[in-house]
Amino acid sequence: MTTTTNDSNPDSGASLLDDAALDRLMEQVDAQGLQLLGPDGVLTELTSKLLNRAMAAELTEHLGYEHGDRAGWGSGNSRNGTSPKTVLTDAGPVPVAVPRDRQGSFEPKLVGKHQRRLDGFNDIVIGLVARGLSTRDVASHIREAYGAEVSAELISKITDAVLPELRAWQTRPLDAIYPIMYLDAIVVKVRSEHVVANRPVYLAMGIDLEGRKHVLGMWLGTGGEGSKFWLGVCTELRNRGVGDVLIVCCDGLSGFPEAIEATWPQATVQTCVVHLIRASMRFVSYKDRKKVAAALKLVYTAPTPDAAEQALLEFQDSELGQRYPATAQTWLNAWERFIPFLEFPPALRKVIYTTNSIESLNYQLRKIIKNRGHFPTDTAVVKLLWLAIRDIEDKRARQRAKEAGKKANERRAPGRLVEGATVNGWKACLGALAMAYPDRIADRI
Repeated sequence: MTTTTNDSNPDSGASLLDDAALDRLMEQVDAQGLQLLGPDGVLTELTSKLLNRAMAAELTEHLGYEHGDRAGWGSGNSRNGTSPKTVLTDAGPVPVAVPRDRQGSFEPKLVGKHQRRLDGFNDIVIGLVARGLSTRDVASHIREAYGAEVSAELISKITDAVLPELRAWQTRPLDAIYPIMYLDAIVVKVRSEHVVANRPVYLAMGIDLEGRKHVLGMWLGTGGEGSKFWLGVCTELRNRGVGDVLIVCCDGLSGFPEAIEATWPQATVQTCVVHLIRASMRFVSYKDRKKVAAALKLVYTAPTPDAAEQALLEFQDSELGQRYPATAQTWLNAWERFIPFLEFPPALRKVIYTTNSIESLNYQLRKIIKNRGHFPTDTAVVKLLWLAIRDIEDKRARQRAKEAGKKANERRAPGRLVEGATVNGWKACLGALAMAYPDRIADRI
């Protein structure tokens, strides 16, 4: 978890500048009409002097003697002036003077050779991209906020630095078993061969034996995939260590149930009931929706599959059912994938009857991508979504850290979005799963 400190608290720790020194600095700023921020501001000058002083100290350590010290005479190496350079920092562009030695063996660590950006600046760029800004939007923001000219290509290169970490995450080993797995998709626009097309991004989320949620991976499809595509996804998960899945919840995507059963033959495929309700309500006029919803509730809250079938037949024969025959037919078409969860107790039904857990994640991701017209490449899609997930979790962690120590009823920070979040009532769910799948889970808990 990310921790934060309250630097505004005078008692939180020792300060490098006392109040008297700050007062003298502010008096000088006021007297001379100086600016605090901006390219010619006091903060830029102070940062420049601190960087120059630090690099000079690095050169002294490298040479082994202080400036002007006779110990350096005849040493074979000495100071050789400085080279001007401008680096981008959190405070904007800062001019520095990089010291040199005559042998050319000195390489400053603070501002390395060919380095034009300090690490804090890269973090700002990555943070802005993670919030949904395009590379051109980020470049425009930096120009307005810091007075620095950076290109969209440079922004893209900065964010490309996270690609090795992204690949490691996408290929990391997974648990041998996930009692429950969810799969859902969001749609993004991607340019390919001068044509912008809608592309699905599929996300898999698993719940481990401790009841913790994990995003297992992301896959960018080309549209219209069937069992072959999903078989590849399931095979990748299996190759990363997932040997068994008890229940897989999805929204009836074409080919997915068959791919699951080909990879994990004993898995139970459960159609998301919420998706099923939405699909069947598409045919209902607004004035009848409440009545139809009430009738359908008797179907998916029935105590047994037989009772659910009876409730559906009664709706089909009713006046509403006759008025909207496609509604009942939607349920009948998905019946075999709908009824599995009716075999479980209420505690477990709440967890598997809907893919809301992953839809909450998708909702947050849609807010990030809604301002993007389209993505230039496939890599840009997955990179942004992964950065967005990481940024959301880090932001929530910082908010929770600020409220550490407060009473539970005084905390307002949101919990984990997905990664590491725990399913409510998981102990009861695990007990139900152990009863339903004793030969597959009992020896693992």
